[in-house]
Amino acid sequence: MRKRLPPLNWLRSFEAAARHLNFTQAAAELHMTQAAISQQIKGLEAQLGCALFKRLPRGLALTDSGRAYIPGVRESIEKLALVTDEVFGKERSRTLTVRVNLVFFNQWLAPRLADFRAQFPDIGLRFTSNIWVADPDKDADVEIRYGKGLWPGFTSNRLTWDELIPVCSPSLLDSQQPPKSAAELAEHTLLHVIGYEEGWGFWLNKLGCHTVDPSQGIHFDSLVTAMEMAAQGHGIALSRTSLAANMLDSGRLIAPFEQPVATSESFFLATPVNQHIHPHVESFRYWLINQAEMEMPE
Repeated sequence: MRKRLPPLNWLRSFEAAARHLNFTQAAAELHMTQAAISQQIKGLEAQLGCALFKRLPRGLALTDSGRAYIPGVRESIEKLALVTDEVFGKERSRTLTVRVNLVFFNQWLAPRLADFRAQFPDIGLRFTSNIWVADPDKDADVEIRYGKGLWPGFTSNRLTWDELIPVCSPSLLDSQQPPKSAAELAEHTLLHVIGYEEGWGFWLNKLGCHTVDPSQGIHFDSLVTAMEMAAQGHGIALSRTSLAANMLDSGRLIAPFEQPVATSESFFLATPVNQHIHPHVESFRYWLINQAEMEMPE
């Protein structure tokens, strides 16, 4: 039969007393009286059936049993303190969980995060992906979603004001030249993104271009994948201006011709309603909206 474990407060008193070799100093550290520490040590010794300390005229010394016991006790207390902090302590309370559209994170948010971390160095960050908005994530404090900003249970703040633009690599596969007009798209592979209401069919219809089959090409479940395929020369992607900017500036992508179409869909910061807003959430929300406003067209 397994021997009953001593009470944790007895073990904490033993560890502190063994570290200080003084009941009075251990009591001060644990905010207890010297008599209480002494009583708990006696209780521990009685349960274990052996002495842990030698009571000397000028202090304490560990017995052989005490020296053998203290490493295991100390390691156990340290592990318990560590896991308690990880699950319930300060680290959890200052970690902000953001559920974010992957392409928005890669192309828009990530390049700006150094500024947030410089302004709020004490706020820990955790990011999760929301390729499928319907998937629940109860741990997320806020979300960044793509759509029209109307989601039950959330308040929304607009972050982007986009136009739809075709983008591709400066050098396409099979020695193809980038298209010079919408009509020339019929000769190229279209790269589609599942889930966007305003895709190639929408864009071509807005331009009145009916000679291009809007369904042909390759389909992906995220714009980040379609843009990467475009950068590698596999075809033409229909991107959003806010997301294509970095890759256009770097030269990995080009906009082969200028026929942008305004989109009614945008990226929004979605904050749950009827939920306590932690100060860290408010700090992130204020910072993110300020960043977005700097990009707002005049």
